[in-house]
Amino acid sequence: MQCPYCGVIDSKVVDSRSSENDTSVRRRRECNACERRFTTFERIERRGRLVVIKRDGRRVPFSNDKILNGIRAACGKLPVSEEVKLEIVRQVDDLMHRSYEREVESLKIGHEVARYLRGIDQIAFVRYASEYLSFESIEDIEEVIQELRESPPAVEGQSELFPSE
Repeated sequence: MQCPYCGVIDSKVVDSRSSENDTSVRRRRECNACERRFTTFERIERRGRLVVIKRDGRRVPFSNDKILNGIRAACGKLPVSEEVKLEIVRQVDDLMHRSYEREVESLKIGHEVARYLRGIDQIAFVRYASEYLSFESIEDIEEVIQELRESPPAVEGQSELFPSE
C-alpha cells in the first residue's frame, strides 16, 4: 500500500478490524519509510453495476451520492446526524444490491429510503416522500400525514406499552 505522506510502497498493518456492519475491514497501517500511520478500508467489489430505471425510462448508474443528497435535502436542518444519513445509504445500497441483479426502478429505491426516514424523523419523511414518491395533490400529502398520526413509527428498541395478547 502506498503511503499518502511520502509515496513509498512499503507499509505494514498495525491493526485490522471489521467496520460498517461487517461489510468492510478497517486497517491501520504504518509506513516503513517515514513511520507515519494512515487508515485504509477494504470492501467487497460488487460484480455488476446496478442500473436505475428512472420514471421516464432513462437508465442511469446506481449512485449512493444521489441517495445521500436526497436524504440531506429532506432532512435540511432537522436534528438527523450525518452518521444516521450515511447508515440509511448503506442499508439501502446493501438491500438494492442483494435484491436486484442488474436493474432497479427508482421508485423502489425511493420507497426504501422513505421507509427508513419514516422511522427516524416524520418531517424528513414527508419532505422526502413529497419529492420522490410523486404526490399528485395536496390530498396525497394529507393522506400520508393522516397515516403518520394514526400509526406513528415504532421507536427501535422501545417495548410496547400495552402488549397484545
